[in-house]
Amino acid sequence: FIFILTELQAQKIEKIKIESLAGRISDSKDILIINFWATWCKPCIEELPWFHEMARKYKYQKVTLLLVSLDFAKDYPDGIAAFAKKAGYDSEILFLDETDADHFCPQIDKAWSGVIPATLIVNNVNGYRKFWEGTVKPADMEASILQALNK
Repeated sequence: FIFILTELQAQKIEKIKIESLAGRISDSKDILIINFWATWCKPCIEELPWFHEMARKYKYQKVTLLLVSLDFAKDYPDGIAAFAKKAGYDSEILFLDETDADHFCPQIDKAWSGVIPATLIVNNVNGYRKFWEGTVKPADMEASILQALNK
């Protein structure tokens, strides 16, 4: 018997501080869909498939999905990676290494109270910026992507 063992690469999940994330957002030349979520947040989990679908649909137009996990530190990285693997998610995932929402929320959007899911769509090239606190409807997200693309 010949056994072939294939080890699947676990997704690398970078731990990041809010200042680094804010810099990455402001320096991006791509259109970014930044979704703040957690594995324990039911509304977050329900909308993630739509985010992935939109990212795949517009990937050739420089639209990038960035998932920023607000999970508990005990779930980093193993719990988050296991969740992503089980769901088949291949978008970049970051773990926000912050606990003070009063510090990190206003750096994303001054209106953000800390509720998740939360989503920011940004196109620095044309100045487009749209923030949602709470669940985003697929049609609203796609309309926002099209606006970010100037279509």
